Amino acid sequence: MSIKAAPLHQKFITTNFWILIFFMLSGAGFAYFRFFEGFGSVTNLNKAYPFGIWIAFDVACGVALAAGGFTTAAIVEIFGREKYHALVRPSILTAFIGYFLVGFAVFFDLGKYYNIWHALVYWNGTSVLFEVAWCVMLYLTVLGIENLPNVVEQFKGNVKLPGRLASFNTQVDWMLGKADWFCRKTMSFFVIAGVVLSFGHQSSLGTMMLIAPYKLHDLWYTPLSPLLFLTSAVSVGIPMVIFEGTLATKFFGRKPETELLGSFAKYVPLFLGTYLLLRLGDLAYRGVLAQAFDGSVQGNSFLLELALFTIPYFMFKQKSVRKSGSKLFLCALSVICAVVLNRFNVFLIGMDMGPNWNYFPSVGEFAITFAFLALGVMMYKVGVNYLPIMEKEH
Repeated sequence: MSIKAAPLHQKFITTNFWILIFFMLSGAGFAYFRFFEGFGSVTNLNKAYPFGIWIAFDVACGVALAAGGFTTAAIVEIFGREKYHALVRPSILTAFIGYFLVGFAVFFDLGKYYNIWHALVYWNGTSVLFEVAWCVMLYLTVLGIENLPNVVEQFKGNVKLPGRLASFNTQVDWMLGKADWFCRKTMSFFVIAGVVLSFGHQSSLGTMMLIAPYKLHDLWYTPLSPLLFLTSAVSVGIPMVIFEGTLATKFFGRKPETELLGSFAKYVPLFLGTYLLLRLGDLAYRGVLAQAFDGSVQGNSFLLELALFTIPYFMFKQKSVRKSGSKLFLCALSVICAVVLNRFNVFLIGMDMGPNWNYFPSVGEFAITFAFLALGVMMYKVGVNYLPIMEKEH
């Protein structure tokens, strides 16, 4: 439990609230056609490209960009870096929101969305997607439990249900007490379980792409794909914490946490260096590095991806960068863009589905994706405003 965290209790309905509502309502309009008129009425998906932006960004990128949760939890709770404890709750909340949106996006992307529950009953131990589905479901459950102390801390002993519901105040407070006891006894187990589950599905998203040896470009098709997906996700964990922390202090009018975030950033080169060593070593070993310079769209996209990874690797090593809030933010943004581009390269740009087939997202696909993002921001705003997520300012 944290004695320093507290809800922000700021004005909730502001200009950015209505902007978020606009994007959510726009997406809801297209969602109606997706569910009642079919994919063809909203998307540009086709028989050759069943994987579109909803998989490439909403799922593949969403899973990777939620890695700040298990990365921060591992560094603080498992490896004992308590000085970064203030970053744990925001990162765990963001991870929960991220995985919730990933599950929601899968619901949109499945043709027979009403069969989304099948993985719970119809088991297939030889399927990578089966493993991903179970790991994501279990990790989302773990994240829910890891966020439970925030609810307990805020409402235990202070349950005030309105109107006729007030008769349940005693029962709800009793349940919160039991939840408090449960969390105190088991939280260490769930922290470890969260890290283990994250390693499983982060790598398995890369394993899934091994089924396309004749469709995926040589720059991204590799037996090391599971390890590269995992290490790139770990690499973006801390940059996501920096990105979120910087924006939160800006939009909620709080003091910058540059010193804390800058100190946390010193671990980024270790993770990025490991990823780059594996990535470049794999390309050199397979003898395909020259394809990056052939002038093709795929080659140029790879070079951009590599630059977005490499530049912050060297920048994060400099103390002057880690002491500058703006430079720290830009370096974190570069790593985030690198991971996003990598997932797009693997799932879309690097895919050759044969002649006469092409794909570019429709307005409806973009609108629903922006709606997902807006919903995520709204959920984060609700969380920090009404639950003890952020530590009090001194």
